Amino acid sequence: MAPNPIIFALANPTPEIDYHLAMSTRSDILMATGRSDFPNQVNNVLGFPYIFRGALDVRATTINEEMKMAAVYALADLAKQAVPEQVNITYGEKHIAFGRDYIIPKPFDSRLLEVVALAVAKAAIESGVAKEPIQDWERYREQLAERLGGGSKWMKKITNQAKENPKRVVFAEADHLDVLKAAQIAYEEGICKPILLGRKDIIHELMNEISFEIIAGDVMVLDPKSDERKQKREEYANDYWIKRQRKGVKLSDAMTLMLECNYFGAMMVVAGEADALISGYNRSYASVIKPMMEIIGKQADVKRISATNLMLTPKGPLFLSDTAVNVDPNAEELASITKMTADTMSMFELNRQLPYCPIQILVLQITYCQPK
Repeated sequence: MAPNPIIFALANPTPEIDYHLAMSTRSDILMATGRSDFPNQVNNVLGFPYIFRGALDVRATTINEEMKMAAVYALADLAKQAVPEQVNITYGEKHIAFGRDYIIPKPFDSRLLEVVALAVAKAAIESGVAKEPIQDWERYREQLAERLGGGSKWMKKITNQAKENPKRVVFAEADHLDVLKAAQIAYEEGICKPILLGRKDIIHELMNEISFEIIAGDVMVLDPKSDERKQKREEYANDYWIKRQRKGVKLSDAMTLMLECNYFGAMMVVAGEADALISGYNRSYASVIKPMMEIIGKQADVKRISATNLMLTPKGPLFLSDTAVNVDPNAEELASITKMTADTMSMFELNRQLPYCPIQILVLQITYCQPK
């Protein structure tokens, strides 16, 4: 056979050609089967439910070749895009990427509904078999997302909002694989401009491992402990010392703290060199929040900080406060926490973008009792 032969052995459960035999025979084989335990599973669920979805949504009178080919091209294009982390987790993979072992999307990829159904609907309209053409394609995308459940719909709203003006986000623990993968996804989807903090040698090694390719200038990789960051550490340490010297912090203490990614990253935010910071992957909540309180601080009208969690539910976003900071808040503090939670909602602009959906706030009061 010619170089890079393509073999589709699709009989189930036993392919016409055994996968292991084929792969041991040639190292350049590109092979697909119908089985989920081998790469490149060809499964009819990749196409037929979404083809029907697109056809039904435009009231197509038939399913023609143009619609079928649109589904094929949509699947081919999707296979070349960055794979969501949830798909990696579902299949127990570290990094699924387009190549010899991934030429077709995975059946559990939630993007299939939107991508394939939309392509089929467009093809039906363009080929003249649609009785109810779609006028608002963005609204149709939202409707498809709604079919996947509330979480998918709300995340798309927030993601699109972030893409409009990508911010510089510090990932303070980027020398950990999961954190780096999160930064990769955010970068490839255009959500933010990552600033990766940690050991540069480890970060670059992991970037090669997961094929994290960047455009020069788009992503910064910084090691607060490196000699090239010495001048910046001294600047940050001096600023931090001036702010905290009345709290008993010595300049030497400040210099030591700037070796830590969380302190260095928080100073980047305060200095206007970053817009936000993400941390807490391998550190306790208390150790992460301390530098934020000391460096970024509170708004002038805030007496006590609190924590807020956003849960995406089929009925809409649910904001949970306070779950990690205040043990036994009084009535005044509970009212303040509620107001701050409402302000957080406004930051996401959920009330403006989603007026037709309920937004819920739940303030949790947790009292810890000493055992007798």
